[in-house]
Amino acid sequence: MTPAPPFPLSRRDLLARSGLGLGLLGLAGVLGETSGPVQAGGDPLLEPLAVKAPHFAPRAKRVIHIFLNGGPSQVDTFDPKPALAKYADQPAPISFTTERKTGSPLPSPFGFSRHGESGLEISDIFPKLAGHADRLAVIRSMHAQVPNHEPSLMLMNCGDSVQPRPSVGSWILYGLGTENQNLPGFVAMCPGGHPVKGPDNWQSGFLPGTLQGTSIDSQHTEIEKLIENIRSPHASAAVQRHQLDWLQKLNAAHREARGDARLDARIHSFEMAFRMQVEAAEAFDLTRESAPMRAFYGDTVHGRQTLIARRLLERGVRYVQLWHGAGQPWDNHEQIESNHRTLAGQIDQPVAALLTDLAERGMLDETLVLFGGEFGRTPTVELGGDGKAKAGRDHNHYGFSVWLAGGGIKGGQAYGATDDFGFRAVDKPVSVHDLHATMLHLLGFDHEQLTYRYAGRDFRLTDVSGTVLRELVG
Repeated sequence: MTPAPPFPLSRRDLLARSGLGLGLLGLAGVLGETSGPVQAGGDPLLEPLAVKAPHFAPRAKRVIHIFLNGGPSQVDTFDPKPALAKYADQPAPISFTTERKTGSPLPSPFGFSRHGESGLEISDIFPKLAGHADRLAVIRSMHAQVPNHEPSLMLMNCGDSVQPRPSVGSWILYGLGTENQNLPGFVAMCPGGHPVKGPDNWQSGFLPGTLQGTSIDSQHTEIEKLIENIRSPHASAAVQRHQLDWLQKLNAAHREARGDARLDARIHSFEMAFRMQVEAAEAFDLTRESAPMRAFYGDTVHGRQTLIARRLLERGVRYVQLWHGAGQPWDNHEQIESNHRTLAGQIDQPVAALLTDLAERGMLDETLVLFGGEFGRTPTVELGGDGKAKAGRDHNHYGFSVWLAGGGIKGGQAYGATDDFGFRAVDKPVSVHDLHATMLHLLGFDHEQLTYRYAGRDFRLTDVSGTVLRELVG
């Protein structure tokens, strides 16, 4: 007689609900263990995290996305517009229709200087990053679909502003798998907790749940707070080993009762979670870095999380997203001078250090770096309900800037342009689908062929559009 299941929850449910999902990460690693690479888009049930071969030889093997939550101003960072000074305190010569009422053109309170052999113009609020000008490809002609945060966040991070879809990191894991089965392949670090609907931006959607991003509250410095349940407060390693041996017997009974050979024959999930306790703790432990290296990145929340990101990338993590502005966003509707200066000051040193560090370690050529937010801001000053200027800028999805570096990118260039005021993309407009198509191309994928069958349709990150920006490829 077949024994009844030893517990009412399925094994997958139990792993997902215990230890903040770390058990499920262990399951992900086990399901991904194979003897060699498989083709891109292989069986997602049997091989969700196995190393896979892309469609063609890639330029990049991994991605780090530095996400500036809230919408940084393009005309105050990477897209200088002298015409704003000419028309300051005058009626705007063209219409700037936005969500909120705005007034006259607002000149940038920051200076712009040319840097590197390329002479790329960068705002003075990024003095250290400017030293990498010849590595940066600034896209000045990005545009989104709507001037609202939540849909624009989802568009940039998941490729769709309306329906929940798998995140970019999940798609990349689906296509490439991960090189380290003892660590999550996709990590999202967000100091201070989630921004609005944060988890939607690192979801796996209809892709296998093992491809979802692992969220880390990187404001903490203690390993036990960075990664909850990383160590057992009740059991030694020997006791845990004994517990795992007993769980294997329960697993055998479960397998006999359910008979799902595709899944159960390879489940050693708690074994993987056990191994993660060692490797994850080591990867997040910055005391293993030298004091000069920690000082190089900066002993701040963003300095520490950026250094952790480098440690994760060199250990085979495929996609790392660093959120900036979760608590104090770049959404500066007022006092943009002081707010943007403060925000830029928080990440200028860490990002510059990351580019230098990756280059010196020989990793930058195979690491694609993306830096930017979900949209930009108006070139005109926002007005309050009383009609007075607030010294800030409203949302603007018609034109904004991001930059790419490393991973096959041809640096030292500005691609595309907005109009004379920095409001709308007019030369070589770039959609978010174009950006994602280019990123996938650098990772070795034809974005039209990296698909997943769901609900009777072959879905892809770029939906039904997207053009590779070949001028950016070195």
